[in-house]
Amino acid sequence: MSPDKLVYMANQISKFFASQGEDKAVPLIADHLLKFWDPRMRKALIAYQRDNGAGLDPLALQAVATLTVRSEPAL
Repeated sequence: MSPDKLVYMANQISKFFASQGEDKAVPLIADHLLKFWDPRMRKALIAYQRDNGAGLDPLALQAVATLTVRSEPAL
């Protein structure tokens, strides 16, 4: 799937949860991505966010950063 499509979809999810306020929205967005997105889609979005993240809504950026932390192996 193209990065543009992933960004569009992530931003739609972000806009949906934005009314919950930042503290609640970020984990809700991250949970949605974990539950409903294919792992390949998440991996591509994480890579995109690490590269530049251009076009991602600020809440979506924070949620993807949370996914990045969750997906890193424990030391």
